[in-house]
Amino acid sequence: MDLAELDLTTAHLADACIRSGIPVRTVVLTPVIPGTRTSGRVLPARHAGSVDVFLEAVERSQPGDVLVVDNDGRTDEACVGDLIVLEARAAGLAGVVIWGLHRDTQDIRAIGLPVFSLGANPTGPLSLRDRAPEALSTADIDQWTVTSDDVVFGDDDGVLFVPAADVDAVLAKAASIRDVERAQAERVRQGESLRGQLRFDEYLASGLTFREHLRKIGGAVEE
Repeated sequence: MDLAELDLTTAHLADACIRSGIPVRTVVLTPVIPGTRTSGRVLPARHAGSVDVFLEAVERSQPGDVLVVDNDGRTDEACVGDLIVLEARAAGLAGVVIWGLHRDTQDIRAIGLPVFSLGANPTGPLSLRDRAPEALSTADIDQWTVTSDDVVFGDDDGVLFVPAADVDAVLAKAASIRDVERAQAERVRQGESLRGQLRFDEYLASGLTFREHLRKIGGAVEE
């Protein structure tokens, strides 16, 4: 399920979700180490001002899980630092995704585990809050609620959540999309324009929508 090994991107997966009628649950998060990718079963944890919830999540984790941290998207404090990332790596986790901020950027980069967040802030947790009953079962990431029934994928374009039951179908569709687009790109490199491949002049005279035209000629790049 590793994106690099599968030679897929979150963009391929997002397109596959659209074409499969699966909700596209994406979040604009940035990798602390540019170019890193992560994927794995969601290991949710809701931050309430203390790292104990992360340690408890890691205690019940399986190798390959991705710790998905809900800190309400706060930008006044960081909730994950190098020690938690180091603990996650030691437990065999595949990455950390934070709906909030991280700190200890230099140390996290040295650890090497993929970490995705909204950015960095040197300030740690500012207060201790009441811990939600669902702190280890669900996480709210932007507008999405995710659980261990979801798989998370992350790369330079952001983070995407897919229901575990749909992952195989989405990966297969994404591979098909990738192959079509790469073939089209190679033809452009060889001198054949994308407009020519998609018979764009016919589209302009057809009265069809662009997607209707693509369906007609079998050259869809958008669906």
